[in-house]
Amino acid sequence: MTGLFTSEQLDHPSTLAAAVLTDGNRIVVIVVAAVALAALVVAQLLVRQVLAADEGTDRMKEIAAAVQEGANAYLARQLRTLGVFAVVVFFLLLLLPADNWSQRVGRSVFFLVGALFSAATGYIGMRLAVRSNVRVAAAAREATPAEGEPEKDLTAVAHKAMKIAFRTGGVVGMFTVGLGLLGASCVVLVYAADAPKVLEGFGLGAALIAMFMRVGGGIFTKAADVGADLVGKVEQGIPEDDPRNAATIADNVGDNVGDCAGMAADLFESYAVTLVAALILGKAAFGDAGLAFPLIVPAIGVVTAVIGIFAVAPRRADRSGMTAINRGFFISAAISLVLVAVAVFVHLPSSYAALDGVTDAAVKAHPGDPRVLALVAVAIGIVLAALIQQLTGYFTETNRRPVRDIGRSSLTGPATVVLTGIAIGLESAVYTALLIGLGVYGAFLLGGTSIILALFAVALAGTGLLTTVGVIVAMDTFGPVSDNAQGIAEMSGDVTGAGAQVLTDLDAVGNTTKAITKGIAIATAVLAAAALFGSYKDAIETARREVGARAGELGLQMDISQPNNLVGLMLGAAVVFLFSGLAINAVSRSAGAVVFEVRRQFREHPGIMDYTEKPEYGRVVDICTKDALRELTTPGLLAVLTPIAVGFSLGVGALGAFLAGAIGTGTLMAVFLANSGGAWDNAKKLVEDGHHGGKGSEAHAATVIGDTVGDPFKDTAGPAINPLLKVMNLVALLIAPAVVQLGYGDDAHAGVRAVVAALAVGVIVGAVYVSKRRPVAMGDEDGSGGGSGGGSGGGSGQVPKPAGPAAVPKAVP
Repeated sequence: MTGLFTSEQLDHPSTLAAAVLTDGNRIVVIVVAAVALAALVVAQLLVRQVLAADEGTDRMKEIAAAVQEGANAYLARQLRTLGVFAVVVFFLLLLLPADNWSQRVGRSVFFLVGALFSAATGYIGMRLAVRSNVRVAAAAREATPAEGEPEKDLTAVAHKAMKIAFRTGGVVGMFTVGLGLLGASCVVLVYAADAPKVLEGFGLGAALIAMFMRVGGGIFTKAADVGADLVGKVEQGIPEDDPRNAATIADNVGDNVGDCAGMAADLFESYAVTLVAALILGKAAFGDAGLAFPLIVPAIGVVTAVIGIFAVAPRRADRSGMTAINRGFFISAAISLVLVAVAVFVHLPSSYAALDGVTDAAVKAHPGDPRVLALVAVAIGIVLAALIQQLTGYFTETNRRPVRDIGRSSLTGPATVVLTGIAIGLESAVYTALLIGLGVYGAFLLGGTSIILALFAVALAGTGLLTTVGVIVAMDTFGPVSDNAQGIAEMSGDVTGAGAQVLTDLDAVGNTTKAITKGIAIATAVLAAAALFGSYKDAIETARREVGARAGELGLQMDISQPNNLVGLMLGAAVVFLFSGLAINAVSRSAGAVVFEVRRQFREHPGIMDYTEKPEYGRVVDICTKDALRELTTPGLLAVLTPIAVGFSLGVGALGAFLAGAIGTGTLMAVFLANSGGAWDNAKKLVEDGHHGGKGSEAHAATVIGDTVGDPFKDTAGPAINPLLKVMNLVALLIAPAVVQLGYGDDAHAGVRAVVAALAVGVIVGAVYVSKRRPVAMGDEDGSGGGSGGGSGGGSGQVPKPAGPAAVPKAVP
């Protein structure tokens, strides 16, 4: 075989797969679309349940309102910025090659649809989270009895608070799977066999918006968090969410725009891109059935996600909140596997020869049973999700040895805390990468001698993992909601004693669930990228056939012995490092501005410490907003333009090697960053709970410093690598035909290739240069609120949008 096709097929294009959307499959896809709509209905029912809960005291409501105002204002400004970018990409996609204008227009239109759905998922997640956090705090407040009342049942109180937080996440999970499945099924219904090409635009729109929301939200949340911790906890010795700290409102806003909005958009694009890869390969591998079956699997996941969300009902015998969450996850996974088995044997034939719409001789002659391949591949994805969940939990839960090792290392200072956390992250990355690698290779082996079947099996493993996404998103949103609830409780002063401990315990569970979802998200990224890699090879073969290029021509093979391909591999790995460095450096600069601003307020307004003066919360929100919106540009340009620079300068073979280098390095880097950060965060919780000296001790200060190092690791750079990989894969997939066309055959034009590559490199270098030239925050003795973000607003703290300080209550002694 040559690539994905035999030499005979390359000589006779008409023998390629001729899949069509049959009447039977059309009915299946309509049912899938109905299931997607049902998910949105379930989301609305969950919204009513969450909003029916009590909101607590007036002071709690005022703080929650301030967080809501800041989060809404930031996200609105971010989406306006991204809207301009989306319009530009819409027209650029029209210029790229396609079989006909219908595909070109559809690709561009559904790029906007994917971007809109991704943004909507993130916005809805944030919108409900900022209304749910105060309700979780109010539920925990019931743990402290009023004067004369009997002691409350703490277990029942904790279970009520946890249920509100998790069902908030359930809403976001339902929107993620509902909108993702609805978009893909609509494309299939409208474009039938052309759907995979149009879905490339849908996936790119989702991935681009998710990456920008991840980077921008991550910079915002971690700049505020790091600044608040360094000045408040370490320098002033006050609690994390003390109302005297001017960065507290910005910190709580950041949890929502970074963790809720960013992760929801991230998992939505994982959902969309995996479906894109599965449908592209499914059309070639399974013919007619391949246009419907990849949608059936995630549709089953919608049903089981509902079951899993409602199954997270804590019991008295549970060791912790994680026990209930794990139970819901595994129930959902087990039911998914059973229902997929039923769907496989109902929808697919018993032999490859019976597959309609497939004319690939290798597929037709395959001796196995397509039902076995489909079922085992999906099972691999489901089992992979379960194993990653357990592995990540081991490295990040407070009651496991790795986090306790960091806690013990705090007795010898910050340096050993940082070193232990780095070591844990590096080690955990190896085990996670091995699990993902075994999953990919296990699925690949199912294809036997047929490369296209092997790649489709990898894509199906990705759809299997998607069956758990509804519960995974719920787990992720649970984290920032619990964190915000604790912040509101502490700032208001209205939740004390047992109620405060309930929220602390929930927050520790939330740290673990966030780490778990990041691990599973990178697994979806690798599976989707591996499948898209096959689609990329397909695009090369098709383009090469059209220009009549020979298989052995330099640049059309991915042989690493060719220097240009080896350089491409190294560049792919290097981009992950540069992307991560830019994101972390952006947090460092913005956090520096926050540190100087909070220090200034403590210095110039000494009454803040004795509650006679009020902090200017709005100035810190404004600094974080400006910096986040400015700093997200360079990482975004890097993701979009590096594949273009490599492809047009070094050829499609080097571009393929570039993707391989990025996937391998990105997998390890993302897991390392996420698990180190999660372990440091929970080690801080461990010490705050009274271990190794407790709050205020030197050990506590050491773990706070470790946590501030881990913050941009786990919530900015690490999670952003997931959409980075998929954006680069999709850009490579879209430009591959143009690269081949301009490099070989009658339309070859070295000058055009050189100009395009030079422009891409020039923009990348310029963007990185400008980013590096931005100064680290300087002191602001002039009181101007300087730093990288500046800082507007007068002494009253009343600043232009996005501020929201007017809604912040007076500090409570």
